[in-house]
Amino acid sequence: MSDMQNNNDAQNQSIREIRINPIVPSESVLVATARGMRPKKKEERIERDTRKHVETCPFCRGNESMTPPALVTVPNETQWDIRIVENLFAILGDDEKKSNLVMGLQQTIDGYGRHEVIIDHSEHGIAVFDMSSEHIANVFKAYRDRMLALYEADDRIRYVLVFKNFGPAAGASIPHTHSQLIAMPVIPENVHSELHHSEKYYDKHHQCIFCGLIDEALTFEATIYDRDSGEVRRKVDIGQYIIESTEHFIAIKPFASRYEWEVHIFPLKHQADFIDCSDELIADFAGLLKRTMKRLDNVLEGVQYNYFMHTVPHGKEFKNNQNSYHWHLEITPRTSIPTGFELGSGLFVNTISPEDAARQLREVDI
Repeated sequence: MSDMQNNNDAQNQSIREIRINPIVPSESVLVATARGMRPKKKEERIERDTRKHVETCPFCRGNESMTPPALVTVPNETQWDIRIVENLFAILGDDEKKSNLVMGLQQTIDGYGRHEVIIDHSEHGIAVFDMSSEHIANVFKAYRDRMLALYEADDRIRYVLVFKNFGPAAGASIPHTHSQLIAMPVIPENVHSELHHSEKYYDKHHQCIFCGLIDEALTFEATIYDRDSGEVRRKVDIGQYIIESTEHFIAIKPFASRYEWEVHIFPLKHQADFIDCSDELIADFAGLLKRTMKRLDNVLEGVQYNYFMHTVPHGKEFKNNQNSYHWHLEITPRTSIPTGFELGSGLFVNTISPEDAARQLREVDI
């Protein structure tokens, strides 16, 4: 069979449709699998720095004098496995309080907050999937405890965002494995949108939309027919978006995935606030995250990614969101750069069907 015939067959089976994000309906994704077949230069694989120690790295054990003093160390200051310090190049800070300004239609809010670095392992080049599950659990316990401490220390803090950039394509400026935490005086727009739409859904249906999506992923099965011919267009099988589930958590490929290999991890039982997550739950979560990152690295042959946590903000005004919101971790591997169409339209373009991506990730032998 010729290459042209192969291409024609692939295009005949391709998907071209706009999918609406069920959580935030104003967000949509164009799934265009034929687009992935266009000619393009093969990306060169970036080799990961796997060295255990680098003399000039400020985050390596023994180089503590190169960073601000530790705010937290686990298990102790000398033989630490996890170390939290202030970010020397902070996005937000608490050094000087300034008044908010209104200048006609222009408005500023004081850039007050905290920006901290979580050095999440003493080994310079270790990847998350190479860490022990116990160590990953300790990292997420450190996130949880530090988030709580910041909320309790200052009621001006409206939201604490925890995130990790891994690899140059994801914006990591230092190769030593680390995460970041930013406490801010505003609620991020994407979190606000999730809160708003999930609350509207709860008011109408008396159910958390996140819980509904999890239940649907676990139980939904359907056959979609062509309206004119009656032929089967697509079969939706039980579990086709599930990467893996455990006793307490589930890793899902979103139906409207913005990124080709995007994966979200949710608690199976409803929980709005990550701070309420027990040590037992975090231990189960850590094992699932380790395996999920291994799957991604295997399929992509070296994964560069961002992950970030969305959880309910603290404050009396968010009391009603305890029933409607569901904390989760979003993992977004960086395999492409947004184009002018995406930037101009706000419409993400995904060239791999989420169903196929989920299947490939499930089939990885780990």
